[in-house]
Amino acid sequence: MGPLCGTLRAMTASAEPANRAANWRAVLFALVYPTLLTIVYFILLAKSSTTLQQGTYAVGKLIQFAFPAIWIVGVRRQQITWSRPRRMDFIGGGLLGLGLLLGALVLYRFVAKPAGFFDGTAGEAIRQKITGFGVASVPRYAVLATFYSLVHSLFEEYYWRWFVFARLRRLLSLPAAIGVSSLGFMAHHVCIVSVFFGWFSPMSILLSAAVAIGGVLFAAIYQRTNSLYAPWFSHAFVDAAIFFVGYDLMSSPPFVM
Repeated sequence: MGPLCGTLRAMTASAEPANRAANWRAVLFALVYPTLLTIVYFILLAKSSTTLQQGTYAVGKLIQFAFPAIWIVGVRRQQITWSRPRRMDFIGGGLLGLGLLLGALVLYRFVAKPAGFFDGTAGEAIRQKITGFGVASVPRYAVLATFYSLVHSLFEEYYWRWFVFARLRRLLSLPAAIGVSSLGFMAHHVCIVSVFFGWFSPMSILLSAAVAIGGVLFAAIYQRTNSLYAPWFSHAFVDAAIFFVGYDLMSSPPFVM
């Protein structure tokens, strides 16, 4: 019995570095892939047909959001469990999300818009990008806004907090896990805002920093509640604020939807 136990302990010890290395490979892929996808569909295919843009986006997103489940179930041979939401998940997430929504709208209405950050080329770039995805009417814009605010935000939280942050939490200290996952969350957004406002422009830097701070807050509330519902609810409010700003821009002259 003694030699057998010693063998099992040795096997466990030798497997640990391999598991750690495998987890690092999965996390690094998850950190980098969304940015690469954004560069392809949002920048390289910017002047391509709507069909090609939408198709690339759909296939790319399918790969992105399928990867965590495939890794957990297919590679790690673990089960995915889904708990019921608690009232505090929605209260905490809702309060954080509402605060972020109001802050974003106040900054847009009283700072960014009067300063002219959305005038000229930025407004034109936003309109062209929305039109490039086949959204040229209020009903279609409402459908897009609803999808992103409620559905896409859930998948992003599942990807960035449930998978990326949770894996990093096992590999790094908690502050480092929050920081690295938030920078990864920010990276693909940098590509998006820079297309609209220019690389290294004050507005791009400000918005990129805001996304990183949002990632920190979402990771912190996920850590505190150990629930995906709280950061999802917060994220949904933030996306709603973004689409409120987009609608205001698209319904104002000379960009009337």
